[in-house]
Amino acid sequence: MPRQEGEEFPTAGHVVDYLRAYEQRYELRVRRPVRVREVRRAGERLAVETDAGRWLAGYVISATGTWECPYVPDVPGRAEFAGRQLHTVHYTSPEEFRGQRVVVVGGGNSAAQILAEVSRVAEATWVTVRPARFMPNDVDGRVLFGVATRKAAGGAGESVSDLGDIVMVPSVRDARDRGVLHPRPMFARLTERGVQWADGTEQLCEAIIWCTGFHANLTHLAPLLPGWQKGEVVTEGTRSVDEAHLYLLGYGDWTGLASATLVGVGRTARATVADIAFRLRG
Repeated sequence: MPRQEGEEFPTAGHVVDYLRAYEQRYELRVRRPVRVREVRRAGERLAVETDAGRWLAGYVISATGTWECPYVPDVPGRAEFAGRQLHTVHYTSPEEFRGQRVVVVGGGNSAAQILAEVSRVAEATWVTVRPARFMPNDVDGRVLFGVATRKAAGGAGESVSDLGDIVMVPSVRDARDRGVLHPRPMFARLTERGVQWADGTEQLCEAIIWCTGFHANLTHLAPLLPGWQKGEVVTEGTRSVDEAHLYLLGYGDWTGLASATLVGVGRTARATVADIAFRLRG
């Protein structure tokens, strides 16, 4: 990715510009906006039904990602809670919680970073299912990508998961120095006024922020994979075990190491295209 003057790391706009230029350079035939309703069997091929017509294909690669389907655990009492509940994807600013009592749920980067912000303006409690694992201070995105790349190439040594779950960005380091990075174990249920732990103690709060990740967006594949229920699809590499003409690309480690990232998806994309080309020639 070409550097831009004054940027140490690519901004969101930089990445979008890069992908747009990539599409133009290789003259990719991208159709947009098109929404796929479903993919189903049509004889020896697959039919892709969309709001812009129907395509028939020998093979289909599904690469819809994991960022459209927020996951919130089905905790008892969720419907009873009278306060505000929101997922990470709907969080915009700590100011909307100023002066409130807030519970932040989750053990990853989003939870730690949101807690770091909200704890400056609100009474914030952090809750995790498992003990939080913090990475060393000197680990940043470049280190993580380097580790993932070496591991994908078959190199020895630690993996990204061995380093921990939470990157110590400046805001999180500041929260640690302020003494707020002390998560409590997961509560047993929600009540009308807050959360309740297994021992029956209750903590009152006005808001709960669920930093609990996302599901893969695979509803369009339901006709092909009737057993799928918002989870992982069984694959060999990126090829579906249940539907030999379907490949799943970029959904996380179950479709290739670090495949939900730009640096990681290239490896599995190349392998996927090579496999399809081989089968088409066959």
